[in-house]
Amino acid sequence: MFLGPLFNASQLYSQKTIVRGVVLDASNKEPLPFVNISFSNTNIGTITEQDGSFRLETTKNNDTLLISYVGYESQLIKIKRFISQELNIELTPTEMNLGEITVFAGENPALPIFRNILENKKNNNPEKLEYFNCEVYNKLQIDLNNVTDKFKSRKAFKKFQFVFELEDSSEVMGKNYLPVFLSENYSNYYYQRRPRRKKEVIIASRISGLENKSYAEFTGQMYIDLNLYDNYVNVFGKQFVSPFSNTGMLVYKYFLEDSAYIDNNWCYNITFKPKRKQERTFHGDFWVNDSTWGIKRVSARISEDANINYVKDLIIEQEYTLFNDTIWFKTKDEMFADINIADKAQGFFGRKQTVYKKLNFAPPPDNFFSSNQIEESVTVDTFDIKNKSQWDNLRPDKLTEEQEKIYEMVDSVKNVPLFRTVTDIIYMLAYGYYLYKDFEFGPYFKTYSFNPIEGSRFRFGGRTSNNFSTKLMLYGHVAYGTKDESFKYGIGALYMFKKDPRLSLDVFYENDLYLLGQSVNAFSEDNILASILSIRPNDNLLPLERYRIALEKEWFTGFSTELRLFYGNVLPSEKIPFTNVQQNQSWDHLKSAEITLNTRFAYNEKVIRGEFERVSLGSEYPTLNLELTAGLKGVLESDFEYYRVRASVSDLVEIKPFGFLRYTFGAGKIFGKVPFPLLVLHEGNETYAMDVHAYNLMNYYEFASDFYQSIYLEHHFQGFFFNKIPLFRKLKWREIIYGKMLRGSISEENKTIWDFPQTLGELKTPYVEAGVGIENIFKIIRIDAIWRFSNLGNPDIQKFGLRAKLQLIF
Repeated sequence: MFLGPLFNASQLYSQKTIVRGVVLDASNKEPLPFVNISFSNTNIGTITEQDGSFRLETTKNNDTLLISYVGYESQLIKIKRFISQELNIELTPTEMNLGEITVFAGENPALPIFRNILENKKNNNPEKLEYFNCEVYNKLQIDLNNVTDKFKSRKAFKKFQFVFELEDSSEVMGKNYLPVFLSENYSNYYYQRRPRRKKEVIIASRISGLENKSYAEFTGQMYIDLNLYDNYVNVFGKQFVSPFSNTGMLVYKYFLEDSAYIDNNWCYNITFKPKRKQERTFHGDFWVNDSTWGIKRVSARISEDANINYVKDLIIEQEYTLFNDTIWFKTKDEMFADINIADKAQGFFGRKQTVYKKLNFAPPPDNFFSSNQIEESVTVDTFDIKNKSQWDNLRPDKLTEEQEKIYEMVDSVKNVPLFRTVTDIIYMLAYGYYLYKDFEFGPYFKTYSFNPIEGSRFRFGGRTSNNFSTKLMLYGHVAYGTKDESFKYGIGALYMFKKDPRLSLDVFYENDLYLLGQSVNAFSEDNILASILSIRPNDNLLPLERYRIALEKEWFTGFSTELRLFYGNVLPSEKIPFTNVQQNQSWDHLKSAEITLNTRFAYNEKVIRGEFERVSLGSEYPTLNLELTAGLKGVLESDFEYYRVRASVSDLVEIKPFGFLRYTFGAGKIFGKVPFPLLVLHEGNETYAMDVHAYNLMNYYEFASDFYQSIYLEHHFQGFFFNKIPLFRKLKWREIIYGKMLRGSISEENKTIWDFPQTLGELKTPYVEAGVGIENIFKIIRIDAIWRFSNLGNPDIQKFGLRAKLQLIF
């Protein structure tokens, strides 16, 4: 009885009406772009491409197409149901009664209209207002697409067949899809111009399959808002030229198509398309009022050949309403995205609908906005998220039956054992840990590695999962080397007193081998990739026993301090002895006790918070870091007293349309007498992997300093040049140039405390390396060619090298 309905449903869904063809102008046989085509009395439709072609399909019982286009007579065309067919459609132009506008002889009539839009853009941008607030409803839906019969019949989905009852055909892309995620937010949104502040108070949120309310803000207004009045629109981290950009006439072609009254406002209709191929642009149309020159309605679709990965399509539709006869305010905002790793593979549709209402221009109460954050999002428990009647009152439109079932379906899928297994494997590949009940085993890439000191190294490690506790995480590892026949181990505990803002205590003990002066971004030495990609065997590891206690306090998002206590006992090796030959002395250890205060400030930073970890989404402002350390001589037999100061400033700067620049400026100083292991051992890289935090042609233990300054610059052109070269354009490669400079010195007294290893020395002249690179090779590979320009007389160095990196970028 259970299989019967499923069988019948699968038969029904296998019957599709597929229509493809082209739409032409009946008078001159030219193809018509942006023509609206839909199945009558449904919301299933599409628009024609620039060559007039279209494709549309449905599983619904419908036999009529509606074709409409401004300036042309609409048509209803009968079609055959449940077969594939091809149509050539010709539309007849109608007489257009355009409103009055002054056009110079020979000038495109759309251009003076566009110039008026630019001249009045500041007046029509809602962000010119001193204050406003409104109520916002956000709905975000994610669908699995390319759901074929072959995909559904896989053995792995035998216990998931019930989910395919929600399968449908996309009204835009002509692909079968399966809804898998739905979120809804209802919030009060507040804006202040001077000083600029934005605040969203989420009063109701509902997310399928998730109960953690900290995720609600990331489906809210501030994280998924696009303002087309800006010159550039951020699409998955890539800057697209807005059709209303100040440079629009250099990038787009505009065409005046029609004029009509919309809500008692006389408006012109203008279509636009890019002048050049493969640039990050849109095509579409908009309606603009003839007196205020404010946008009434806009539909924009990214160019099919735009240089962006995985995003096959993106459609933005916005509607504006005139308030108080002075300001056009956005009242409806819809987005649709088609994201696929490969053309025929399963991917995702993302749909976002936002409705704005109850606009108010009154100022908020005093001290309403945060004094230290430009953008702030808070969640309050005002509504019962499971109360259906309350949600029905909040929604501008009732959920479809399909959308109502998404919440039930996600909960049902979570209870299928196979689903949990699949998600565990995906989690392991993404984070390196395999989840089993209360424990996460890993990282898997450290299970086996090799080096000259340990030979083959086998490691077992892990940490407790969120199932164990969302307050306390225990972690540790044990390792064994077959050559040195010794065990290494580490154990720690992280306790979260508070998650937002963060207050945590981390306690850790380790007895293992360690590479002094290794970049924080480098592969750790027990990572199998470090072993495989090593340029030469790494015998620079030293035995280190260390204790660490760290108390981190986040004062507000983006501003945090960490108080860290450290004690270490490092031992020498045959290659790196602790000696002073002139004084005929040697040491069998170096003990150091330190107290460190680290302060980090990233103004208006956005972060995603998990139970124990957080991921920065970046800030529009530079990130500042200041670290103060004191070496405590005599504490736990510590050998030296010293003081260390390190500071850095880093940022990512958009330089539109030429890509973006990353920079880091750093400096540091050590006060006091210290041997070489306590100096700043500059980060070298002896692997073929690109490391942006290291000097990629500097060897390990090559340079040290007690006073240094550094500069790192890296510019990503995002295909600005390659997009203009016909042969390279198809590859969608992107250009990079980068350079690093390091200047440092060592005081005379610090040179003589212990003898330096044979390879280690002072920077007699600044170290400089620079390179050019290509990223987005096969969408995931970056390769850099790097040259070293100074200190070329040092032994065993590379004057030129190639470095590679795997990265997943849009």
